[in-house]
Amino acid sequence: MEFRDLGIDAELLHALDDAGYTVPTPIQEQAIPAAVRGRDVLGLAQTGTGKTCAFAIPILQKLKNEERLPGFPPIRSLILTPTRELAIQIYDSFVAYAKYTDIRCALVYGGVSQYNQTEALSAGVDVLIATPGRLNDLCGQGYIDLEDVELFVLDEADRMLDMGFIDDVERIIKRMGDRHMQTLLFSATMPRSVQKLVKRLLNEEFDTVEVTPVSTTVEAIDQSVYFVDRENKKKLLLYTLRDPALDRALVFVRTKTEADKVAHDLARAHVGASAIHGDKSQIDRQNALNRFKEGKIRVLVATDIAARGLDISELSHVINYDVPNEPENYVHRIGRTGRAGHGGIAITFCQADEVPYLRRIERLIDKTVPIREDNPYPMQEKPHEGKAGGRSRSRRGGRGRRGLNNNKPQTEQAAAQTDQAAAAGGEKRRRPRRRRKPSGSAPAKEN
Repeated sequence: MEFRDLGIDAELLHALDDAGYTVPTPIQEQAIPAAVRGRDVLGLAQTGTGKTCAFAIPILQKLKNEERLPGFPPIRSLILTPTRELAIQIYDSFVAYAKYTDIRCALVYGGVSQYNQTEALSAGVDVLIATPGRLNDLCGQGYIDLEDVELFVLDEADRMLDMGFIDDVERIIKRMGDRHMQTLLFSATMPRSVQKLVKRLLNEEFDTVEVTPVSTTVEAIDQSVYFVDRENKKKLLLYTLRDPALDRALVFVRTKTEADKVAHDLARAHVGASAIHGDKSQIDRQNALNRFKEGKIRVLVATDIAARGLDISELSHVINYDVPNEPENYVHRIGRTGRAGHGGIAITFCQADEVPYLRRIERLIDKTVPIREDNPYPMQEKPHEGKAGGRSRSRRGGRGRRGLNNNKPQTEQAAAQTDQAAAAGGEKRRRPRRRRKPSGSAPAKEN
């Protein structure tokens, strides 16, 4: 099946052709016809499956075929998304798909001055892409009115709620009024909080489109793992980056401090690299992302803020410098490569105390991640198979709540060692002799 078989207008097909899209992904093939018919849609799919196009094309087609009301044009479609990076990417996609129409799109998100955003709004907007905080702020200031919204998209609903945006989302829903509008809700997972939103927002007869559950990694991605000691990770990263087939790499770490450190170490080794994380300003994050997309730097080091939502075309490699402590984040991380059916390579560096995290990932994806054979820095420390991220404790011979060794029998050797320790301790802790009272001292008082 091709896009032209989905009943899409010629202008939109022309734009899709310009973008190199001819064959729809599974979620596009199922969601676009349902949404074009005016149905509410629940889309269950992980990132990298083409969700943006799946809701953008039906929205643009419906708005294009509707006659605009005279006067100042109201906002007719709202796309709500959790992060600034994802909002920017969705906006860029809408602009590309709407290039042969007169549909106007605008973007609002926090972390930057609102001046340019309010200027764009003052010219009239058909489609608004927004993050929750800034949207509520501008609504409160009177710059945005949502009462005429006909098409509502809630993207990455599970992440939206995980990030604590439920109150913001509720306020936005109230601003759109009680009347029903066509709603498209997309989520990678279906926790109870998302199920409640489904019942509240979608018509009773909605269409469900489920493609590639979050526990299933993209088959086109070649996954592998290096077992390495912590002190050798930097050297292993430089070794991996010497691969001539590695065009660009997105390197994931666990903390903001680690992201800055890894990017700094790479720059010192004359590898073009930048870091993005939550402490970076929006301008710095966007500049780093643009330089990476344009090939001006070879490596982008990121925390999990970039695990979902970043759409970097033909990204060759994802490297997990640190194993994520949440197995779902592994799926989202490696999903930055292998996008839109392209192949990709995901390499994980696993140190001893991260082995339990890796085992949880393998249980989630229902496969064993192959071990790479070309490891120049093999792990010397014994892997920890117990609790992830901590040192396993042995209860034998330890001090319990009721006394030394919990009254368990000792071996002769252990008993001898205990006796020696007690003797040594006794010599060190010998009680001093009592000094005799000098003669003539005052007698003790009687009770």
